[in-house]
Amino acid sequence: MNYKGTHNEARNESPTAAHDEEFEPLMDSEEAAALLRIHPKTLQRLARSGTITGIQIGKLWRFRASALNRWVEKKAS
Repeated sequence: MNYKGTHNEARNESPTAAHDEEFEPLMDSEEAAALLRIHPKTLQRLARSGTITGIQIGKLWRFRASALNRWVEKKAS
């Protein structure tokens, strides 16, 4: 049997190679709040209410800069 070709290529392909998007690093509450110049607890409250998009991992909140930027753009218009 010949195992060379597409079967091995698919197995060796990295998980991110299949996606066109690059991974966007996540910021913690303090980093994200500093960008917005608000208190981290205010940011967490906005995330809990769904006003700002955040990701809760256990007790900690993480934020994408692009989500924060979309929120600021929406508020500015």
